[in-house]
Amino acid sequence: MRVGLLGGSFDPPHEGHLHLSKEALKRFGLDCVVWLVSPGNPLKAKAPASIGQRMAAAQALIDHPRIWVSDVEARLKTRYTAQTLEALVRLYPAVRFTWLMGADNLAQFHRWNAWQSIMQRVPVGILARPGTRMSALHAPAAKIYTPARLPSHVSRHLGMARPPAWCFVNMPMRDVSSTELRREGAWPS
Repeated sequence: MRVGLLGGSFDPPHEGHLHLSKEALKRFGLDCVVWLVSPGNPLKAKAPASIGQRMAAAQALIDHPRIWVSDVEARLKTRYTAQTLEALVRLYPAVRFTWLMGADNLAQFHRWNAWQSIMQRVPVGILARPGTRMSALHAPAAKIYTPARLPSHVSRHLGMARPPAWCFVNMPMRDVSSTELRREGAWPS
């Protein structure tokens, strides 16, 4: 089984997360996408809304049978993506995981805890986000792992690629962000 993992605070979850997930299913040949709703984000100073509130909002938003929501990071008590992936790969050795992220995350991926172990453990699928395409492709992680980049025309093979492997694909973009939704008062902060 090829499972895409989209991690984040989902504070709040929004149409952009859903759009990215649907595109990832098609573009990377995945069987399903799981949203890993994190207990918190070590790179953000302010704590998010309760995990229960974010999980419920994510469930209410999802309209696709192959997109699921999970609080596995809270249950595993992992703080960083690298720890979560290590645990999931150990718990589910027959599953082929692919880490998913928007291009905005690739631009600052080198700041993540143990980010290189993520690249070495699972393939990484990156989807374009408004205003971040160029900064992502010139980011330290993209430069260091240039030899491991798959061309977008073979993106459907990413889920079966041996790490390190990553693929950047363009998609029709939606200009929505959790930060903007909180700023506009559309989500309790």
